[in-house]
Amino acid sequence: MKKSTATAIPVVDERAPSVRERILETAAALFYQEGVRAVGVDLVVERSGVAKTSLYRHFATKDDLVVAFMEQEDAEYWRDWDSVAAQAKGDAEVELRAHLRWIAEHIAAPMYRGCAFLNVATEFPAPDHPARAVAVRNKLELHRRLGVLAKEMGVRKPGELADQLLLLIDGAYMNGPLLGKKGPVNSLVAAGAALMLAAPRR
Repeated sequence: MKKSTATAIPVVDERAPSVRERILETAAALFYQEGVRAVGVDLVVERSGVAKTSLYRHFATKDDLVVAFMEQEDAEYWRDWDSVAAQAKGDAEVELRAHLRWIAEHIAAPMYRGCAFLNVATEFPAPDHPARAVAVRNKLELHRRLGVLAKEMGVRKPGELADQLLLLIDGAYMNGPLLGKKGPVNSLVAAGAALMLAAPRR
């Protein structure tokens, strides 16, 4: 019997990490650009090109997918933060100003659609929603890190300065999608520097 010379079609293992990553990457882009509640599982399946059964193999519910998106955003946020911090060479004031600059640059970017953590917290007001919990954790960690820097700067009440800076940063995050890079975000660094200067020192 003559053997077939046809090229065998490779079998794709849809349980492989690359499939999960493709689903999450697609969902993350859709969630951020269009809003979590506006994006259904069917759209994620269509855009990612995987079977719905494959999606549910990796993410049992849509909430699980949303939480994975938030965890990814959280990890990326702190990678960016740590990268900026590494360039400050232990100078807390220089580091804090650098953080304000990269946050302002991020807000001014063309594809900016708001802070993912604030967006999701707004879409899911229930305090026990797991995605909201990630958003809260991110903001608490941001407050903690701001407080650490304020303390290293010798500020008498580091928690108070952290409160002020967090309000300023989140205000810029919320205002950015409305008024864009020509709006108040341009004052973020200067306003933060003014708060730092005005904070009483030990």
